[in-house]
Amino acid sequence: MSKTLLTVVLWLCCITVQAQSKDSVTVNFKLFFDHKPLQLKQSYVTVNKDTVTISTFKCYVSDIAIQYTDQTVYHEKNSHHLLDSEIPNSMQIRFPQVKEKVISKVIFKIGIDSITNTSGALSGDLDPVKGMYWAWQSGYINLKIEGQSPSCKTRKQQFQFHLGGYLPPYNALRTKVIPVTIANDNTVNIGMDLAVFLAEVNLAITPSVMTPGKTAMELADISAKMFYSE
Repeated sequence: MSKTLLTVVLWLCCITVQAQSKDSVTVNFKLFFDHKPLQLKQSYVTVNKDTVTISTFKCYVSDIAIQYTDQTVYHEKNSHHLLDSEIPNSMQIRFPQVKEKVISKVIFKIGIDSITNTSGALSGDLDPVKGMYWAWQSGYINLKIEGQSPSCKTRKQQFQFHLGGYLPPYNALRTKVIPVTIANDNTVNIGMDLAVFLAEVNLAITPSVMTPGKTAMELADISAKMFYSE
């Protein structure tokens, strides 16, 4: 290949990549502990002086909408995404971007809605093999946090929080609105700080929640506080 032809090919590739980036926006979900990037199985200390290590974080975000400064809204169809700390690519979600518009908010639900829960186990991120489905009576697990702490009086000092439930009065689905002040390079960053969640949990008394109910509802409220514009 001649140098001239190679230059033309590289130029065309560059133009294509630039066009793609302008036509899409990527929402990055980033895990933190006390404002520092979370490392799985690394020891951290909570505000309650509990030493903890996180081994698992999984969370459904669904019904995602992007609102622009002109008040128009883009709603994603069939919007169900499983964020998994062990799968980095799952933490990035790409959407079409409307040219000449500025994003003002990202709106989403933490968990899976009742209609999807009653539709039966589905495929893709909703496939039961992902480990986020209880049974038809209880439906999907909206959020899962697992780890270890000497504060837990359990086998292997484990804590397990599997939050879910879609039937009243224990519907654990929560809605989150993230204001967007800066969207550089068609990217929106959303932080999730697990220190915020564990700051409001007494691991010695409540090391495990595995079913829908009052405690799951309370922890679902706390979990929504973890999400913020990063």
